[in-house]
Amino acid sequence: MTAVPGPTESAAWQTARWLARPIRFLEDNRRRYGDAFQVMFRGFKTPLVIVSHPDVLRALYGERGHRMPPGRQITLKPLVGARSLLLLEGDEHLSRRKVMLPPFRGDRMRAYEPIMREATERALASWPVGRAFSVHGSMQSITLDVILQAVFGVEDPARRARLHQLLGELLAATTSMSLQVQVLFGRTAPLERLHQMARDLNGLLLEEIAARRQAPGQDICSLLVQARFEDGSGMADEEIRDQLMTLLLAGHETTATGLAWALDLLVRHPDVLERARGGDEAYLRAVVSESLRLRPVVPLAGRRLAVPLEADGLSLPAGTDVTPAMWLTHTRAEEYPDPYAFRPERFESSPPSTYTWIPFGGGVRRCIGAPFAELEMRVVLAEVLARFDLRPAARGAEGIARRNVTFSPRHGTRVIASARVGG
Repeated sequence: MTAVPGPTESAAWQTARWLARPIRFLEDNRRRYGDAFQVMFRGFKTPLVIVSHPDVLRALYGERGHRMPPGRQITLKPLVGARSLLLLEGDEHLSRRKVMLPPFRGDRMRAYEPIMREATERALASWPVGRAFSVHGSMQSITLDVILQAVFGVEDPARRARLHQLLGELLAATTSMSLQVQVLFGRTAPLERLHQMARDLNGLLLEEIAARRQAPGQDICSLLVQARFEDGSGMADEEIRDQLMTLLLAGHETTATGLAWALDLLVRHPDVLERARGGDEAYLRAVVSESLRLRPVVPLAGRRLAVPLEADGLSLPAGTDVTPAMWLTHTRAEEYPDPYAFRPERFESSPPSTYTWIPFGGGVRRCIGAPFAELEMRVVLAEVLARFDLRPAARGAEGIARRNVTFSPRHGTRVIASARVGG
């Protein structure tokens, strides 16, 4: 086993630094210890090894046998359910992943583009013109609307409004900074309110699933109702509910936050904004990729080693908790010259290799909704840029706020919008 260096401060102090200034914490440790270092957080029984070298990521994500860290069961199971794709392991995980992947591929995914565009149009209609406001809330409204229609298949406006309210309240509660701090310091009582909110939603979601069994549509819920495993069996209603909640939690806040970060970068780089407005989808795709590189929404995506890991001079035994740090991987000068600059063109000229760009994780647990999220980001950004001229409402770039497992703009990306003629 390689002796992995790391800070010697107490677990409480390391946890406080991680909560208060996560990027500074990561950068300081990389500068002192290199591409691999270990940290110790409150509530952890063993150290967490943080890595960023692509060769190590390839070895980590290439092994299917590695398991999820046990902490996920505590916070996620009551919300997403025991059959959630996020929590299953081994063959069970792979069988569910296989039947859930088709809706996120090719032409079938493109069928959701009109829903994305219409949800964006509804949200933009209420944007204030000529005064500062935060766009993050608007992006959250868009992504939740898209999930309710494209994923859940809710057509009735009144029912959709009710679910929008209940799900929005649940999602807002999961991102509370107070909740995060209390859970990290071992206090799980505040989770009970979230569990009760999730239970209150179950009846409504099961009604939607029953309706899809009677009259399937083109939404993802309908596709899950009709999906079959290799033995011909399908998912029970309760499991479909678990997978719908999984897609909600995995796809709502992350995509909304990715959009808020992309707009923050664009308004501070007007030359890039103007080129992105030109309607070239290839360049808009590059803007999304570069934004996710510089502002990865999810900072860590770890594994508990099932077998030893050997790569780049690192030797770790089975049982070690290991995670890539997306920010550190994305800012390696060896892969990204001038790594802190916002340059979408780098993704036009030289697409990144698999293990140098990992905003959605990697391996068999890579986010299945990644293509959906990237498409949604392109659609929403194109609509925003077509309708509004934007400028930043503050001089300095946005700081980072932790919202559950995400890094979000501290002030929600504050901009001043003015309507474009003909937009």
